[in-house]
Amino acid sequence: MRIGLAGTGRIGAFHASTLAALDAVDEVVVTDALPETAQRLASEHGYRFAADLDELLGQVDALVIATSTDAHAATLRRAVQAGVTTFCEKPVARTLEETTDLLDLVASSGVRVHVGFQRRFDDGYRRARDAVLSGELGFVHTVMAYTLDQAPPPAAYIPTSGGLFRDCSIHDFDILRFVTGREVVSAFATGANKGEGFFTEGGDVDTAAAVLRLDDDTLVSVSATRYNGAGHDVRMEVHGSQGTVGVGYDDSLAVRSMEAGADYPRGPQRWSFMERFLPAYRAELTAFTGVVAGAPSPCTVADALAAFRIAEACELSRLKGEPVDVSQIGGAR
Repeated sequence: MRIGLAGTGRIGAFHASTLAALDAVDEVVVTDALPETAQRLASEHGYRFAADLDELLGQVDALVIATSTDAHAATLRRAVQAGVTTFCEKPVARTLEETTDLLDLVASSGVRVHVGFQRRFDDGYRRARDAVLSGELGFVHTVMAYTLDQAPPPAAYIPTSGGLFRDCSIHDFDILRFVTGREVVSAFATGANKGEGFFTEGGDVDTAAAVLRLDDDTLVSVSATRYNGAGHDVRMEVHGSQGTVGVGYDDSLAVRSMEAGADYPRGPQRWSFMERFLPAYRAELTAFTGVVAGAPSPCTVADALAAFRIAEACELSRLKGEPVDVSQIGGAR
């Protein structure tokens, strides 16, 4: 199959090399809003170059969207209208309204869309899901989720990111639904800034926390920060009546024990999300080739909307300083 790639920045270049190594992929065709970057990548790695999205869509079996967040919605809309099976990095759109519009378009078109929440393909999270769904843990009463970036993004990224809950914690919201099989019904969130002033100037926070309640009364705490100098730290703990499991607790854990004689974790730490989830990224694009071949999407636009609505509830709670029911957030399907 011939796979197109829109967006040839850091994650786009990584996706291109991953796709090119897959047995099911015969050729990778690349394009970018800055054509010279796509042309350079194509020349260096032997990919086919397309001058723009229209040219690309006319010659591929499927599309991978790795553009800037601002361009996701428009690019996905054009791909769906062209009838092209598409993988789109999260979020599919910057706003709730755009996301719901895209969901309706996808539903009416019948085009398969796979949204890039790569944690669904991480072995640790999958084992945690199996432990929950098998009943191994008894009834689950508490979940704790962490996404702690090693260093903040560039200042110019913040005004277009959608904010810490929509840009960062949304991964926790999606994987929470995946692991537990439950839905979030309420959120109580807060945030703070102790780092660079550009977060405050952009209407965002550099550190945030939320307490969520699931539809079976499981309680969830979610923590996120742009400052974790010890390393990139993504974890989940699932506590049940018969046991507890954790994801992200290996020798790369970015926490030093203060217990005398403890030598765990031994390191080395990981310093970026791409390093932390390298195997998961490869697994999700392998799964996407199955979607192109006719398999159902493992992460749909409806899933993306569900996670986005939780992020919206958290942001509204942060601004209002009070709990918010997710039912107050539009877009319910």
